[in-house]
Amino acid sequence: MGQSDGPRGTTGAGSGHTSGRSTRCIALIGPFLSGKTTLLEAILARTGAIPRAGAVADKTSVGDASPEARDHSMSVELNIADANFLGDTFTFVDCPGSIEFQYEGAGALTACDAAVVVSEPDPKRVPALQVILKQLEDRGIPHLLFLNKIDACTTPIREIIPALQPASTKPLVLRQIPIWENGVATGFIDLALERAFLFRKNAPSEMVEIRAADIEREKEARFHMLEQLADYDDDLMEALLSDAAPENGMVFADLSREFEHGLICPVLIGSAQNGSGILRLLKAIRHEVPFVETTARRLKVENAKSAAFVLKTLHTGHGGKLSIARVLTGELPDGASVSGGEAVEERVAGVHALKGEETQKRAAAQAGDTVALGRLDGVRTGDTITAEKSGIVQIAAPRPPEPVLASGIGLKDRKDEVKLSSALGKLIEEDPSLVIEHNKDTHQVLLKGQGEMHLRVAFERLKRKYGVVVDRQKRQVPYKETIRKPIEIRGRHKKQSGGHGQFGDVVLTIRPQPRGAGFAFDDTITGGVVPKQFIPSVEIGVADYMKHGPLGFPVVDVAVTLTDGSFHTVDSSDMAFRQAGRLAMSEGLPKCQPVLLEPVMAVEISVPSEATARVNGLISQRRGQILGFDARDGWPGWDVVSAHIPEAEIEDLIVELRSATAGVGTYTAAFDHLAELTGRLADQVLISHGEAAE
Repeated sequence: MGQSDGPRGTTGAGSGHTSGRSTRCIALIGPFLSGKTTLLEAILARTGAIPRAGAVADKTSVGDASPEARDHSMSVELNIADANFLGDTFTFVDCPGSIEFQYEGAGALTACDAAVVVSEPDPKRVPALQVILKQLEDRGIPHLLFLNKIDACTTPIREIIPALQPASTKPLVLRQIPIWENGVATGFIDLALERAFLFRKNAPSEMVEIRAADIEREKEARFHMLEQLADYDDDLMEALLSDAAPENGMVFADLSREFEHGLICPVLIGSAQNGSGILRLLKAIRHEVPFVETTARRLKVENAKSAAFVLKTLHTGHGGKLSIARVLTGELPDGASVSGGEAVEERVAGVHALKGEETQKRAAAQAGDTVALGRLDGVRTGDTITAEKSGIVQIAAPRPPEPVLASGIGLKDRKDEVKLSSALGKLIEEDPSLVIEHNKDTHQVLLKGQGEMHLRVAFERLKRKYGVVVDRQKRQVPYKETIRKPIEIRGRHKKQSGGHGQFGDVVLTIRPQPRGAGFAFDDTITGGVVPKQFIPSVEIGVADYMKHGPLGFPVVDVAVTLTDGSFHTVDSSDMAFRQAGRLAMSEGLPKCQPVLLEPVMAVEISVPSEATARVNGLISQRRGQILGFDARDGWPGWDVVSAHIPEAEIEDLIVELRSATAGVGTYTAAFDHLAELTGRLADQVLISHGEAAE
C-alpha cells in the first residue's frame, strides 16, 4: 500500500464533491510490471494532487511506499489515492499485478465503479491479461484497456489489437491510433473526436491537424470502431449502411452506454512514464464511468438506506484497526452503530480520510466515498456493513484462492508464542489469502500463501510491524508406515516392586490391511483368559505404539486381533494390559516388514494450452502420473492437466509452473492416497527423519 502500514491516500487541492456529484472509484489493474503505479503517479501529477510525479525506481512514488514494496520494487498491497479532475472527485485504487498478490485487488474491485486495465502492447501479455479480463467480465465490472509504454512499441497497432483480442470475450474497441515518426509513437489520433494530438513529456498533449499521410489510416480505423459500436446500436448501423456520417454525440453516447453495460472494452494508448495520453484517459473516465448508484444496483444494495463494502483491513501502530470501506448508499458518520458479516453491532470510532502517510479525521462519509473506519473489531475484509438496525444482505465477495506454497514457522524465542499468535491473526486479517495451519501429523505450524514472494513479504511484515522474529522452516511431509506380512506375537508385562505388582499377558495377531482401510482392533477371547474389562486397555496400548512405528512414523492400515492371554487376580490392571499390548506391538511390528508410505496428491494444473507440454514434463520430473487433460471450462485457450504427484514433490511446484507459464499457471491439490516408498528415496527420508529427531 502507499504508506508504511496501509494504503496511501492523496487528496488534491480543493478535494471534495466540488461538482456536487458523488466520488467515483476506479481500479487500476493489470499484469505485473505493466506500469500501474507509474500511471497512478502520472494521474495524481496531472490533476494537481501532487506537485510532480515521483518514480517507483527512485522510491519517490505515492504508491509502493511500504518498506516491503520499496525493497522488492513491486506492489505488494493496494495503493489508494484521491484526485479532482474538472470538478469531479475520483478515488484511484492501484492493485498489485503479481499473481501472488492479486487477491488484494480482487476484493477491492467489488465496490469499484470501473477498472482501467494497464498493459504493454505486447501479445506475450495475453495469458496474464486473460486472467484479469475474465475476472472483470464474470463480475460485470466496466473496464477499458490502457496500452502503456506506447512510445517503446514498434509493432503496428493494427497487428497488436487482433493479437490481444483472445484475452477478452468482449470486442477490444480501439479509440486512438498512434502517430508514428521514424518508427516511434509521438502522438495519437482520437477516433471519436477525429483530432490529432502530439505527446509532450509530462505535459498535456498538443492538438494538431491530422497529417495528410494519416487521413486514410484514421478513416479506416474510425469506421472499424463505428462498426463495432453498431453491433449494439441499430440506429448507428443504419447510418453506416446509408453512408451517413454519425454525429459525435451519438458516437460518444454509444461509447458510454456500451462501456457501462460491459458490451465492449475500449482501448486507449499512452505512456505513464512520460505522462502521455493521461489527459485523454482522464476525460474518458470522467465522461463514461458510471456513478456509485449504478454500482449499488449491480451489487443489489440500491434499496439499502446505508451500505458500505469493506475492501481492506489494516492494523496500524497508532490508530489500531482500520476498515477501509467504500460507501455505496446513504452515509456513515462518526459514532454510527453498524453491523454486518459476523459483527453484531459496533460503533464507528472515527471516519478518516486517507492522506499521505497519515489518516485525517473527516466529516461523515457519503455514498461514493472511500474512507477508513476506526476500531470495528468484528468487521472483516469483504464484509458489507450498514447502519440499519435490520442488518443487510452480504454482497458476494470473491473467496481467497487456495494456497500453493507453505512454510513452517519456528520461533527463535519461546516467550514470543502469545505475541506470534496475535501477530498472525492480524496478518491474516490484513491479507485473507494467507492461511495458518496446525498440521496434526507433523505438529508443524504452517504459513500458507500464494507463492514465494507472498510468503517472504508476510515474514518481513511479521518482523517489521509486530516485532516477531521467526525461522522459516521447510514444510515437513506427513509420511506414514505400514506392514507387508502378518505375525502372531506375545506381549507379557510383569513387574514386582513391593506390594501389588503389575501383570498383563496378551497374544496378538497383527496383519496388513488394504490401503486406506485404516486401523482395526477386535478380539476372539473365550473363557475369560483376558477379562472383558481389560480388553479396551489392550487396544489403547496397541494404538499408543502405532503413533510412532518402527520406522518412526504413524502406522496405518493394520488389523490387530487379541487371541489369547492370561491375568493375575491381584496384579492385573488396566495399565498392565495397556503396557502388554504396547510391548507386543513393539516386538511384533518390526518383524512384519514395515514399509514407508508417502502421501500422493490429486493435482489439477490450469495453464495456457501452449504450456501444456512443458507442464507434462514437470509432472514426470516429479514422479507424477498424468491422468489426462481437458479444455478448461470457460477459459478459451487453456487446459487443465490432472495428475497424481507425491506431496514431497509439490513443495516448489508453483515456482517452476509460473516460470513455464509467464506467471499465470496455478494448481489445486488434495490428498488422494498413500503409496509405498522404497529404495534410495525411502532411505533419504529415514535418514533425514532420524537426524531431525536427534
